[in-house]
Amino acid sequence: MSDDHGDDGGRVTAPMQEFSIGQVTNGLIVLLVGLAVAYAVPVVV
Repeated sequence: MSDDHGDDGGRVTAPMQEFSIGQVTNGLIVLLVGLAVAYAVPVVV
């Protein structure tokens, strides 16, 4: 195993990566489910 800290082989950090509309949709769905669990469920119970 090499300990060379040179080139990272084309890796980029997360803020630099592009994302698709599908990923945005999945994120919004997760957000809505999380908000429903955090706020709607306690109000109903």
